[in-house]
Amino acid sequence: MGEEKPKSAGVWPTVKPFVNGGASGMLATCVIQPVDMIKVRIQLGQGSAADVTKTMFKNEGLGAFYKGLSAGLLRQATYTTARLGSFKILTSKAIEANDGKPLPLYQKALCGLTAGAIGASVGSPADLALVRMQADATLPLAQRRNYTNAFHALYRISADEGVLALWKGAGPTVVRAMALNMGMLASYDQSVEFFKDNLGFGEGATVLGASSVSGFFAAACSLPFDYVKTQIQKMQPDAQGKYPYTGSLDCAMKTLKSGGPLKFYTGFPVYCVRIAPHVMVLSLSHTHTQDKQEICKILCLIFFVGGYILQMTWICLNQLTKFQKTIGL
Repeated sequence: MGEEKPKSAGVWPTVKPFVNGGASGMLATCVIQPVDMIKVRIQLGQGSAADVTKTMFKNEGLGAFYKGLSAGLLRQATYTTARLGSFKILTSKAIEANDGKPLPLYQKALCGLTAGAIGASVGSPADLALVRMQADATLPLAQRRNYTNAFHALYRISADEGVLALWKGAGPTVVRAMALNMGMLASYDQSVEFFKDNLGFGEGATVLGASSVSGFFAAACSLPFDYVKTQIQKMQPDAQGKYPYTGSLDCAMKTLKSGGPLKFYTGFPVYCVRIAPHVMVLSLSHTHTQDKQEICKILCLIFFVGGYILQMTWICLNQLTKFQKTIGL
């Protein structure tokens, strides 16, 4: 009577935010991988979203939309595990220091920036493998790397280019992650508070509204850095051994000179479509994986969101397949 409950001890309370973060990120990646694939191809100058989708399906087949999935899952297992786990710990410590009061926006943004930098530093090798696997089919046959999976890609990169090459493009990757986290994590928490406390929305409407707002800000903040990161990570030397860019700043300046500021926002609508559902699935699973009674609901929501995202793509691809069979292709 009057005794305080002992605080949970052991490794699990410390590891739990990282496990939940990684698991939720991997679930979200399985849903959103085709959209991410289209986004990368658009950034590499392969055309509009419709053109990329049609060309990929015609030339590479349906499986091409999930090319690089192993690298995407490895990226989430490293990057998102570190990012969400560290964000949870940082915000918990900040709330304790704030006497349990909700954090102001600038403190959430600082936690998001720090968590993003930590996650990107850990996940940069897997991110490099992901971009190269997604971009491989756009290269001439003689220049293709033909990685079979993420681990083969990491082995080949370290063997052919040196271990430090695994962190090629790490600079823009870290800056992109910091910008994305500042836009996503801070705006999501702030939007949840606004929709729930100020507008009185229910849980479903709150998650939908907050994810949309968060996805927009995350895309707007991070896409320029994502564009530079993609160009740096996929580049190859020419016949004289010279790379098209000497570094991230050189890439940014040449892009600005050739295409203007809007060039950095190539594929912005697709990027928003890729980010917003990812935030929704990730936040749903990350928030509720600790509650066993919510598992079935979350799985249903994940499949619903995934089906909604891919529905139009699947219908188009299915019709294309029927048409090709009709004309004997």
